[in-house]
Amino acid sequence: MEQIRFDDIERLKSKISDAFSDWSEPIEVSQQMIDRFAELTGDHQWIHVDVERAKRESPFGGTVAHGFLTLSLLPAMRAKPTWQISGFGNATNYGANKLRFVSPVPAGARIHARSRLTGVEAKPLGTQLTQELHVHVVGKDKPAVIYEMLVLYHPPMNR
Repeated sequence: MEQIRFDDIERLKSKISDAFSDWSEPIEVSQQMIDRFAELTGDHQWIHVDVERAKRESPFGGTVAHGFLTLSLLPAMRAKPTWQISGFGNATNYGANKLRFVSPVPAGARIHARSRLTGVEAKPLGTQLTQELHVHVVGKDKPAVIYEMLVLYHPPMNR
């Protein structure tokens, strides 16, 4: 696998693309997973946790995953990269430029993700990469989540 140093700005910029990666392996978003997320976050809105009511009253015909649950599953949906960043001390989630919950993820659905690198910038504390990620319910054209993620790669610390 091709290794690119975190501070090799030009080489990293060569990986910016309009094309998305291959899809990750799909994972199932079960009702149990949704219920556990509700317990953890305190978000017990009926559209997520009340199966019978959601069947009757939800426009989706059943319960759906919390948007932030779907987002939090991104690390479990990593596609196999064709290149890898090396030489950094640590990487920190630096935030998001864009986050949209575009369509629902029904309980029991399988989701997968793909991504593309859209930006590389040298910063005083390291190198910032901007990556666009899309999460889809398997078989659906419309994304469930569109996320533009910022990650800052820091140099190793010398102590």
